[in-house]
Amino acid sequence: MNRREFLAGSVAAAGTAAMASAQSAQPTPGGKLKGRLKQSVCRWCYGKMSLDDLCKTAAEIGYQSVELLGEKEWDVPKKYGLTCAVANGPNPIPKGWNRVENHDAFVKEAERLLPLVRASGIPNMIVFSGNRDGLPDAEGAKNCIAGLKRITALAEQLGVTIVMELLNSKDHKDYQCDHTAWGVEVVKGVGSPRFKLLYDIYHMQRMEGDVIQTIRDNFQHIAHFHTGGVPGRAEIDETQELNYRTICQAIVDAGFTGYLAQEFVPKRDPAASMRQAAAICDV
Repeated sequence: MNRREFLAGSVAAAGTAAMASAQSAQPTPGGKLKGRLKQSVCRWCYGKMSLDDLCKTAAEIGYQSVELLGEKEWDVPKKYGLTCAVANGPNPIPKGWNRVENHDAFVKEAERLLPLVRASGIPNMIVFSGNRDGLPDAEGAKNCIAGLKRITALAEQLGVTIVMELLNSKDHKDYQCDHTAWGVEVVKGVGSPRFKLLYDIYHMQRMEGDVIQTIRDNFQHIAHFHTGGVPGRAEIDETQELNYRTICQAIVDAGFTGYLAQEFVPKRDPAASMRQAAAICDV
């Protein structure tokens, strides 16, 4: 065998192995997920499906939640035996807690929402840092800490965790909470067991990589995870660069008891992609 024949054979073998791996990640018809990792689906990725249809499909596959819902939608998943793992919070992505002038309005809305989130049995409410707009990172962190401290006592009383999402500032231009270290600084500054990070695997792979080690190093500061294929935020299968099965195994091995939500935008049949993703992450 010459070098060309050897390489051709290696590529063919690798292709066969990849196909076998993908097939092994497909649940059998009517099969049940092991459920060691509680899985959720982000509603916005399935805009062409009604919320009822999305919940029904998710429940049939074995998901436990449909999330990122507004308060008028919180009760819909319950009809299908699901919860909403993360409720929409008081502020949009670009306008955030890093600006002191936003605090009064955000605190007022958070104080209205948190009791409702609790009453609906939702474990988490999402918040965002906001964009820099020239604001130094140290000042942005200081402002976020000051504002969030105003609502964590209520969150502690109610048993609701406030999560700030880590997003990449390539897709979300100028977003300030775009590195894990910055987010951890805010978590430590707030100093509440009811304020943690939403670690978005897609976004942090885009910004800093080293996903598994970063999760291990900062596990105590993370309350929730999101997925997404890199590049492109499509399916989390063999077409992209992250090994989600290995990542999910590391998350489970660390003792995680919260939710991991699929936040990819399907390019194929949505239900089939949801089913495949659930199986990949069902470690």
